Amino acid sequence: MHGSYKTPGGKLVAVDFDLDSGRLNHVVLHGVFFLLPEEAIFTITEALEGMPADLIESEIAARVRAAIPQGTEMLGFSPEAIGIAVQRALVQETDSNNG
Repeated sequence: MHGSYKTPGGKLVAVDFDLDSGRLNHVVLHGVFFLLPEEAIFTITEALEGMPADLIESEIAARVRAAIPQGTEMLGFSPEAIGIAVQRALVQETDSNNG
């Protein structure tokens, strides 16, 4: 599954993952954004890995926000942007299954 979101005046955030038994699996977060330290991307990805697919955007953002190490700078994107990208992927999957 793939979902993306371009933040207003910001950067592109994209997420790819598989869905396994209603949970996100093999999550890859990428895009055109800045994250300092860069290693924080692994912490964010771990927060999404295994996450139930029925969470809403705000719950996804809260999960990401809680996982981000103190002092991390997210430039041009946010936990909310990640939540939107994940939801877009899930909605596209639902639409393709209903079409």
